[in-house]
Amino acid sequence: MGKVTGFMEYERLSEGNIPPAERLKNYKEFVLHLSDEEAKIQGARCMDCGIPFCNNGCPVNNIIPDWNDLVYQQNWRAAIDVLHSTNNFPEFTGRICPAPCEAACTLNINSDAVGIKSIEHAIIDKAWENNWVVPQPPKNKTGKKIAVVGSGPAGMAAAQQLARVGHDVVVLEKNNRIGGLLRYGIPDFKMEKSHIDRRMEQMEAEGVEFRVNQNVGENVDPDQLVKDFDAVILAGGAEWPRDLPVPGRELEGVHYAMDFLPQQNKVVAGDQVEDQIMATGKHVVVIGGGDTGSDCVGTSNRHGAESVTQFELMPQPPESENKSMVWPYWPLKLRTSSSHEEGCDRDWSVATKSFVGENGKVKELVASKVEWKNGKMEEVPNSEFKIKADLVLLAMGFLGPQQNLLDKFGVDKDQRGNAAASTEGDKSYYTSKAKVFAAGDMRRGQSLVVWAIREGRQCARSVDEFLMGSSTLPR
Repeated sequence: MGKVTGFMEYERLSEGNIPPAERLKNYKEFVLHLSDEEAKIQGARCMDCGIPFCNNGCPVNNIIPDWNDLVYQQNWRAAIDVLHSTNNFPEFTGRICPAPCEAACTLNINSDAVGIKSIEHAIIDKAWENNWVVPQPPKNKTGKKIAVVGSGPAGMAAAQQLARVGHDVVVLEKNNRIGGLLRYGIPDFKMEKSHIDRRMEQMEAEGVEFRVNQNVGENVDPDQLVKDFDAVILAGGAEWPRDLPVPGRELEGVHYAMDFLPQQNKVVAGDQVEDQIMATGKHVVVIGGGDTGSDCVGTSNRHGAESVTQFELMPQPPESENKSMVWPYWPLKLRTSSSHEEGCDRDWSVATKSFVGENGKVKELVASKVEWKNGKMEEVPNSEFKIKADLVLLAMGFLGPQQNLLDKFGVDKDQRGNAAASTEGDKSYYTSKAKVFAAGDMRRGQSLVVWAIREGRQCARSVDEFLMGSSTLPR
């Protein structure tokens, strides 16, 4: 490494951001990437540990020590080449990935991990600023045609890899814009959609064809796709939300998070949305303590909600993990997002019992505290309470992909309702139906963007081998 003792000399520096009072006025990104000098110092903290656990902690196996060292040397052009060798879209992961690589960092055993995500963010932003991200069209065409169903990170990664080795790739998206859950599931204040648009332009120059308003199974016949193309990749998102079947669920004002969040993204993009679900002036209750719930909090605050409360069924995690017990794995600990910092009351071990309405509209939420006893969750006696609730957002995770699409393709499912496809052996990512492959959330269920990119890349290699007998694409 360029600075062998850097980890002893420099402290971790987190990225700066615009103060909450200012950023709540709009839907723009507010995280500020490191300066060149700051990134250099943070790269110097990478400790030449011998076994880079960060590499295995990262689902796409980013070659992290190499580009940390290159940033320390200020060789940014080489750094982006190394970063792109494993990750098609570092501008996505550098903004929204929770950074399991940092949890696995060797320095994290007894100190603060290297700021890997912040360095990645700086590298890709500098690459775009300097026009180093350019199309890589194939030298030769194979004549093979591939349809990719879904334009989220898994579909985009698979499409780009396959186009670069000469296949004709068509990406089908049911919505009116490309990006899948990247575009409609993630608020613009976390990732502006211009990043997707730039990649689309690059991919179109590489030969990828994007088709919107193509709802496979509705206005596109799955059987015809299989006939018309040499291979089909199912790469849609996990859009089957977990419901909360309690009394009052039918009341107006109780919505799935993914009915609420995409509407605001569409408005930011300039679309007209009739009867938009708004939090303005309302007492908002978000049920679910994960990232989707956090996104509902941030969006509600930007709407001008009267109050925002977030409930989580599970107990409150510890403020910090026992590193000797969990490292290098992803730890369970209390996480406070930027949206929480903008204003939110949070509570844990809360179970919703019912919704109370007036004139068909929700007005209150009835809940109680719960605790674990003998391996079962039980209500705490005399703990029932009520809270004002004009808008309730259900953000309790997703059960898997929409089942009707898988049914119409006739592919086998696993026990969780995902497309059954192994990642091992000679037929990785193959489904039970000839010529049909599956990757990302469609295959593994609700997961991270970085896992979707990994699966899209690996699925592309499997498809290339299927079509050509061998492949030069990386695994």
